[in-house]
Amino acid sequence: MASPTPQDVHAYLAAGLTCSHLEVDGDGRHFFATIVSAQFEGLPRVRRHQVVYAALGDRMREEIHALSMKTLTPAEWAREQSAAPAAGEPKPHH
Repeated sequence: MASPTPQDVHAYLAAGLTCSHLEVDGDGRHFFATIVSAQFEGLPRVRRHQVVYAALGDRMREEIHALSMKTLTPAEWAREQSAAPAAGEPKPHH
């Protein structure tokens, strides 16, 4: 079986979760995903990860060797984006 691409993992996650933002990077065995979903509201990080694993189902055992993830609610994502400097802007000094 061919190794999944980041695009494949993106499609698997999008099919199993309602995401307002989804980014996936990886090399075919190890992936990193930033997942923003209202489904994470009120859930601790461990439970959020369980929701993601459930969305991937057997693919997590059979196709995807490792998945690191950042799971955020839309409000958390908005706060993170407003705190990040825009591309090309210097980071503020504190």
